[in-house]
Amino acid sequence: MDFSLWTCAARGHETYAPTEPELAARLHVATPAGESWRCLRCGDFVPGEPRRSGPADDAPEVPRGHLLRDRIIMRLLAAERVGRALVLILLGAGVLKLRGSREHWKADWDKDLPLIRQLADQIGFNPDHSKIIRGIDKAFTLSPNILIWIAVALFAYAAIQLVEAVGLWLVKRWGEYFAVVATSIFLPLEIYELTEKVTFLRAAALVVNLAAVIWLLWSKSLFGLNGGAARYYAEHHSESLMTVERAAVAEQVEEPTQRIVTQRRH
Repeated sequence: MDFSLWTCAARGHETYAPTEPELAARLHVATPAGESWRCLRCGDFVPGEPRRSGPADDAPEVPRGHLLRDRIIMRLLAAERVGRALVLILLGAGVLKLRGSREHWKADWDKDLPLIRQLADQIGFNPDHSKIIRGIDKAFTLSPNILIWIAVALFAYAAIQLVEAVGLWLVKRWGEYFAVVATSIFLPLEIYELTEKVTFLRAAALVVNLAAVIWLLWSKSLFGLNGGAARYYAEHHSESLMTVERAAVAEQVEEPTQRIVTQRRH
């Protein structure tokens, strides 16, 4: 999949007219249908007026190629983190609600539990062996103070997920570091849960988080890996189409100068 063309189709081309004549000449072409400007994302010439104009130094940094692919992956991870945060917030709100009317909820639970057992018997499920059933029964025995601390922990975990999501969505360097550290902290807990019982959700969560940590560490050169910060910033700079064209213009200017110097020496 060409992520550059896919993004241009969804959001429109990112054309820019630099005020520098030599650079503008490389990004502009005249056609019988009118002028066309080169898109900084996909590289195609687009008929019509440029979307923006100004000095080359003020041109927007438009991700392209694998950098654009990486941005899409990071935003998918951010969306997954937001989903987790919403679930945690709902759980925390449920714990607070349980604390406020525990006796009422326990009475309803004791009333409905026989119906749950009848349904479970029909499908061959033993509620006595269910951790969910035992967890609900245990929740009714917890003190109000413990329930508050559980709710605080759930909300704190949700806040971590939201901060991680913001950093990944905005493609910030601090967000990449935060995502790796925050995700790595909970990997031992997820592995421990799998040792108790293997379920699809637990295995999927571990695979997603482990893959995210490894991918971020290597592709974003975090903590000095794969070239470190120097490679990270150099790669982002060199992938910019405006940077490539500016380098080409600089080479065109340097070549005649080098010829003149060589001729004078001879």
